[in-house]
Amino acid sequence: MKSSKEGGIRDFLQLMKPSLSIMVVFSSVISYLLVPDVMYDWWRIVLLFAGGMLVTGSANTINQVVEKDTDAQMKRTAKRPIASGRMSPEQGWGFAIFTGALGVFILGYYFNWTAAILAAFSLFLYAFIYTPLKKVNSIAVLVGAFPGALPCLIGWVAGFVPGQPINWLGGFVLFGIQFLWQFPHFWAIAWVAHKDYSNVGFKLLPSEKGPTKFTALQTVIYSLLMLPITIAPFFVGICNYGNVKGVVGVVLIVLANIFLIARSITLYSKMDVPSARKVMFGSYIHLPVVLLALLLAKA
Repeated sequence: MKSSKEGGIRDFLQLMKPSLSIMVVFSSVISYLLVPDVMYDWWRIVLLFAGGMLVTGSANTINQVVEKDTDAQMKRTAKRPIASGRMSPEQGWGFAIFTGALGVFILGYYFNWTAAILAAFSLFLYAFIYTPLKKVNSIAVLVGAFPGALPCLIGWVAGFVPGQPINWLGGFVLFGIQFLWQFPHFWAIAWVAHKDYSNVGFKLLPSEKGPTKFTALQTVIYSLLMLPITIAPFFVGICNYGNVKGVVGVVLIVLANIFLIARSITLYSKMDVPSARKVMFGSYIHLPVVLLALLLAKA
């Protein structure tokens, strides 16, 4: 144990996986802003962002505690605080409990307790169901897609004041966008990191044989499914296509989907790691563009 570095601020931040957490919370904040009549109150946006970061950071910390031995065996994760021994699992658990409880409290106290309960459920599902399931069966990706998409629903629900009826249809449409998006996104990651993942027993690709035509075809199929689900907000009252902003929003969404579909088709054609990496980075571009386009076209 490197006690001189133990518990450093940088290590605690690394436990939260800030780059990943920011993207997750970004989708939650945009979903919140898509709720009808929600005002651009920066204080509430900051609170929602903080609550989401704390809950997501808690889940990521638990993931690193549970997978400390696995992380230590993979080059890209071996330097993580707990895997490397700079921090103890007990420190990780303490940090996870504190951040998770504080994040859930912020969502419940400042927004509503329905959003807080959804956040707590998402944390539990990711940390205690999805994480251990990765070594059991590739269905883990399907299970993990639920907590991965719940931030959209959490943000949407947070936009309704206590006692106000919640429009669950709008929330589930936004949930569906991020739910389907995760399959081409995560399968591309699993393709790129297949050697590391398979060496530690992770089963994350839809084919037991690893990166195959079947895996690439599934990526294409889910990329195609993104097109109708990303247009759905225009048909459930979230967005309006009857003005200039709405038309621009639709065009941006269609172009973003064509971009992702094209990269997935290239993966199917070439069947190589560089093409999978392009799908992975392409998905990082695709989702923010779609969400911002929806916000631009808000009804």
